[in-house]
Amino acid sequence: MKTIKNIGLVIFLIGLGIFTVLPLIGNFKLDQTTFDQIVADKGFKSELFIQSMQTEVVGREFSGMTSLSPKIVDALEKANAQHRINKEYKKVIYTSPHDMASLIGKTSGIGFIANNKGLMWFLTFGLGIIGALLFILPNIILQGKKGIKNDGIYHENATNKGWVAWLVFIFLVSFYLVLYFRPEFATNWTYLVDPISESLSGNPAGHWFVYGFMYCVVMTVMAIRMYIKYRHNVYQMVRTTSVLFFQIVFAFLIPEIMTRLQMPYYDFKNAFPLDYDFFFQWNLKSLLNSGGIGLFILVWGVVLTLVIVPVMVYFFGKRWYCSWVCGCGGLAETLGDPYRQHSSKSLFSWKIERWLIHGVLLFAVVMTGMTLYSFFEETSTVLGIKTQSIQNTYSLAIGSVFAGVIGTGFYPIFGNRVWCRFGCPLAAYLGFVQRFKSRFRITTNGGQCISCGNCSTYCEQGIDVRAYAQKGENIIRSSCVGCGICSAVCPRGVLKLENGPEEGRINPTEVLLGNDVDLMDLVNKK
Repeated sequence: MKTIKNIGLVIFLIGLGIFTVLPLIGNFKLDQTTFDQIVADKGFKSELFIQSMQTEVVGREFSGMTSLSPKIVDALEKANAQHRINKEYKKVIYTSPHDMASLIGKTSGIGFIANNKGLMWFLTFGLGIIGALLFILPNIILQGKKGIKNDGIYHENATNKGWVAWLVFIFLVSFYLVLYFRPEFATNWTYLVDPISESLSGNPAGHWFVYGFMYCVVMTVMAIRMYIKYRHNVYQMVRTTSVLFFQIVFAFLIPEIMTRLQMPYYDFKNAFPLDYDFFFQWNLKSLLNSGGIGLFILVWGVVLTLVIVPVMVYFFGKRWYCSWVCGCGGLAETLGDPYRQHSSKSLFSWKIERWLIHGVLLFAVVMTGMTLYSFFEETSTVLGIKTQSIQNTYSLAIGSVFAGVIGTGFYPIFGNRVWCRFGCPLAAYLGFVQRFKSRFRITTNGGQCISCGNCSTYCEQGIDVRAYAQKGENIIRSSCVGCGICSAVCPRGVLKLENGPEEGRINPTEVLLGNDVDLMDLVNKK
């Protein structure tokens, strides 16, 4: 069995290695006809940019994006700078220099990678999938008896912050940095999935399609692991199926098909404020200009946030979204499951969590308020502050760095719910409702607790579940996402997830105080 795992690891590393090196290799050559078409389609009016591109790029062959990208970025930045000096604002090209490099790189790829998409897909995604399955399945398949086995997690490099975990960390962080800040280096990745993108939306793949496809592939592979590991736990089986369904169908397939049908690209399960740019001016104008479907999406987004979300939390707790629907939660529960034990349970982490996640929620609400005011009043500033600057700051700091680079990249080091626990504004909103107005709670039976600590160890939200279980307290925490793993790993059946009457959500402090008073009454009577 160890041999199979080693073979799987080698195959996985080969696929990962080829995928990782693709951004740095390949050949590119932009012909005049293609460039003229880009200029016409985009309506560029900058003669400086066009002339510079024709001199430095068009007709020349480049080896790798590292040699092509600087030429394009330099041409665009210099042209825009000169137009601003000359106050020729109509000639300024507002496309990001790196997005421009990505656009031109996509249309100018030549050579082996661009011409052998199927083979390259197999050598990257294919080998990665095969290797991952060979690596993760043997130990789980041979578990034998019923029950969830976590033996040896602190002795495995993949789960104890060893070299495998650090390798995954480096790859994930690098992947997100490319996606958000250097999309042109994802060009060769887009060639691998062009056939899939064209079959769904009718368009060649972009770097965000690569992300969506990889998201689904990783979740599917790791869901297989979840199905085997938790095969005797119905709740985990159904929950895993749910997040997989909503990710693949709602977040990936439906938006792509909508694009093919000339509709707005939209994920119907993505609620504000997680979908922070829903009320941005460009999105509102796009929806309002899209006819009936655009108006429906706008109304649906508002109703989902203000009505459906709180009502569902009241009846089922925040788990209905965070652990059953959300794509971020779905990735955390599949790819992140091997790392859940790394979630910090310290009091310091809890304090940071409360300030940080509620701070992000406040930031999102204030930003959206400014955005809506600017939209309806047709102004670009609020109280002397540029609305666009606030939006850009949030998009960079929260939408890109926190939610992407840190939120997912740090799984192997800080646990699988870094973003959900410390940064997600929707989780904070759901948590408010769950803490004060919900029927959901985790009930405990203190008399059966043997203090093994499994529940606390595997709580991805950093809750000291054992402390509640030992005292027989209901667990009512705004941060709890109801993943149910604490209940699944409990050897005594102490913990149960329930949606009972609201009056059954007893305040733990009152319970303890009441027990103490009753005990003293009994002593005095004797």
